[in-house]
Amino acid sequence: MAVALIGGTGLPVTFWTLCDSVKQMKDILMFKPQLRDIKSTLDSLEPLIKEMAECEKELDGQDEELENLRVEMEGGVELIRKCSKASRFKQYKYGSRLVEFSKSLQRLLGILKVQGIRDVKKALVSVRNIESVVHRIEGNCVIQNNQSEQIAGWCAVPEPPTITVGLDVPLWELKKKLFTDGVSMVIITAPGGCGKTTLATKFCMDAEVKDKFKSNVFFVTVSKKPNLYLIVQELYHGTGAQVPDFQNEATAVSWLQQFLKQTGQNPMLLVLDDVWAGSEFILEKFDELKMSDYKILVTSRSAFPRFGSPYYLDCLNNEDAMALFHHTASLGDRSSYISEDLQRKIVERCMGFPLAITVVGRSLCGQPIEIWQKRVLEWSRGCSVLESEHDLLDCLQRSLDALDEEKSLIRECFIDLGLFPEDKRISATVLVDMWAELYGINEDISSIVNLYELASRSLVNLVLTRNDKDSDGYYTEHFVTQHDMLRELAILQISREPLQQRMRLMIDISGDNFPMWWKEQKYQSLIARLVSISTGCYISSLANNSHEHICTCNAHTLKSQQYSAHVISFQLTSYTVIIADEEFSSKWQNLPLPEAEILILNFQTKYYALPEFVEEMNKLKTLVLTSSGIGPAELNNFQLVDSKPNLKRIRLERISFPSISRYPIQLKSLKKISLFMCSVGQGFGNGSIHISEAFPNLVEMNIDYCNDLVELPADLCDLIQLKKLSVTNSHKLSVLPEDIGNLVNLELLRLRCCTDLSELPGSIRNLKNLNLLDISNCFSLKELPEDIGEMCSLEKLNMRQCSRLNELPSSVVDLEKLMEVTCDEETEILWEPFLPYLSNIHIKVLKEDINLNWLH
Repeated sequence: MAVALIGGTGLPVTFWTLCDSVKQMKDILMFKPQLRDIKSTLDSLEPLIKEMAECEKELDGQDEELENLRVEMEGGVELIRKCSKASRFKQYKYGSRLVEFSKSLQRLLGILKVQGIRDVKKALVSVRNIESVVHRIEGNCVIQNNQSEQIAGWCAVPEPPTITVGLDVPLWELKKKLFTDGVSMVIITAPGGCGKTTLATKFCMDAEVKDKFKSNVFFVTVSKKPNLYLIVQELYHGTGAQVPDFQNEATAVSWLQQFLKQTGQNPMLLVLDDVWAGSEFILEKFDELKMSDYKILVTSRSAFPRFGSPYYLDCLNNEDAMALFHHTASLGDRSSYISEDLQRKIVERCMGFPLAITVVGRSLCGQPIEIWQKRVLEWSRGCSVLESEHDLLDCLQRSLDALDEEKSLIRECFIDLGLFPEDKRISATVLVDMWAELYGINEDISSIVNLYELASRSLVNLVLTRNDKDSDGYYTEHFVTQHDMLRELAILQISREPLQQRMRLMIDISGDNFPMWWKEQKYQSLIARLVSISTGCYISSLANNSHEHICTCNAHTLKSQQYSAHVISFQLTSYTVIIADEEFSSKWQNLPLPEAEILILNFQTKYYALPEFVEEMNKLKTLVLTSSGIGPAELNNFQLVDSKPNLKRIRLERISFPSISRYPIQLKSLKKISLFMCSVGQGFGNGSIHISEAFPNLVEMNIDYCNDLVELPADLCDLIQLKKLSVTNSHKLSVLPEDIGNLVNLELLRLRCCTDLSELPGSIRNLKNLNLLDISNCFSLKELPEDIGEMCSLEKLNMRQCSRLNELPSSVVDLEKLMEVTCDEETEILWEPFLPYLSNIHIKVLKEDINLNWLH
């Protein structure tokens, strides 16, 4: 590869060094696709650099573009040097960087093609002394005659893939959304690899779109590090106009505005592809001009909500996923050799991700059936698709790598989500409790903001079961879901560190299948701060080859056969029996976790015992116990958490409270306890535990969906440190304790959706520090206490859907600090007589949001 002709910019040495570096790296399999692309670009650059160098001699001066290329190549040499020395655990980071470097080279290659021709023409102009008008005519001719060589840059719409599936409905919805009057910009958003760019190209090729915009369609790839100068130059190239020179960004913006005004006189469609978070300034510049027929379509992993309602692109359904897989795997007639069941298992593991289906299909194309079977076997043993498909991993990993140091906490929050069971909704309040103690996020709203940040980057889905737009800190009905592929991405981040160095520890136990390192007691102790342990059911072989039969077994039967389990009933076939691990405590082996601050236990059994090593976890701050079984589970040894010096938060989901109330415990450090879908029964009053003695410093209590709660115990009124009491969706609650006024430090009382509650005790007037009272959806509430006006600190009152209230007590005029009352149209009328006396009050009328999200 001769480079002697290239002159004084220092480019030849750098170019030659880069070529040698790429050649030396060719044997590293992980980087092979990226290096192949880089080498191809370098081969294309060689003759072009020679031509540009000759032009430089004619112009007798240094060329800034060649200098930029030299700097870019020096960076590439350094990047490849790091790649060659990277450990196996860090190689994944450099794969995405090599992709970015390759794209940067390709971009410079295209720009240099046009700039090389420009320089030649400048030399001719200098010799012949021809004015700029002739130069512009010459430039237009050159561009028109060389469109096949794509001299016009990347403004041309790229060809969509040969097969696209599942995009007919999104295409129709996208047209409807973008063609709406008053809508100038639509953001197509989804995780990487979901087909955003494919949808955008298909949109540009649609007959209706072509008819509307004619040839006035521009397609610009923005990428992770946008350059406004290059983008504006590309747009001018696309029209065949003379490319302006920019002295600064203000000049580039001025040329951009001029371009949009001139080109936008006719209907115009601009596609900004692959826009990353942090590039809002690019969108602002393009969105400043408001013209009726000027539309902008953006593809991004981020939603950019301030630019309008985004369009969320879903993954493929099973039928479309199978069709795409058939094409990419080139099954055709081979489909008869690959069973449908095997194909289905492969496609299921791709989880509807078009990119995953494509890369897996291509990797299996033409392979013998044993390779297919091995791949499925590896996945069944816990291997991730991401571990075998590096292109897919690189694509998704870039979303995390984009979270720079300022967003490092958001990245950690994303990884934390991998600790929760697959295909389960995660309560936002669980995350609030975790992150408060793990990261010191003491305000609930800050944790919720982190979730919104993750959702805006398409890394999670935030589900609101009731979207009533109240901003009063009620997040019980906020849930998080995560696509399984993104969950695998989070788990992969955890697993890259050696076990003994992990700050997060996730253990999934099925039956007696403990991890080998745990069985062998390989580690004396682990340093994990966040620990998640899930236990479930296991399959025990009971050979019976004579005939198939079905029988019902009980706990006594199993114990006689030396199975440590309690089972109410189950079905037995000829080979296996599903045994619920009910008394799991007898199987726990010691697991020293001296640094653990957060412990999450998930189980599927009716009877459960905490692992004995919990007793030694003295740094424990947050405990989350969740039963995924049909009914509330009973705990047999809750006393293990007794006297934990740092335990501040406990959350119980589907737990029988009477089973823990029989143990005398005292948790002086406990600040918050949450009961979700728990069986309360008489657990508050009849056990040996007294709430005020067990939790003497409790500040917050949340009781939600506890359907057997009929009345709150009088003992609760002795929790004088309590500041927040929330009892919601407990439909049988009919009575509050008469002495509730003793909770003199209470600042928030929430009784939302307690539909049987008929009255509030008169002592509620003694809650002088209460600033928020929520009685929304208390349908049976007939009247408010006559002396409610004595609640002198009350600022917010939510009384939506209190349909049986006929009037308000006259003392409401004494609520001088009351600023906001949330009503429906019926309860709003009750306030009209008092409005002249309440000058600072704001009545907020909200319509009921009726949906079925809560059924999940």
